[in-house]
Amino acid sequence: MKKIEAIIRTSRFDQIHTCVAALGVKFLTFYEVKGMGLEHARLEMYRGVPYEPAYIPRTKIEIVTVEELVEPVINCILTEGKTGQVGDGKIFVYDVLDAYRIRNSDTGEQAL
Repeated sequence: MKKIEAIIRTSRFDQIHTCVAALGVKFLTFYEVKGMGLEHARLEMYRGVPYEPAYIPRTKIEIVTVEELVEPVINCILTEGKTGQVGDGKIFVYDVLDAYRIRNSDTGEQAL
């Protein structure tokens, strides 16, 4: 099993979710994050005063899946998340030693 973490543009989340769901990914976690990288935050206004936020909002997706789906999931994220602009995000892949379903104590791939 592998864990795929992707930090993506929030505006691309729906397209990525639709693509990975079509592959048969049964479970994913996502949440709003803030970060900084090569892209700089846009100038914004607060109570009429311009300011540049230090961090840029993004969405982080975490997917734990079987080995066979790792490349297709990565391809979904790369294809659907790409705008060609700085700030499209990053993908990280980790080994998962084991998984447990709390409800009925399933382990390994059955727990996914």
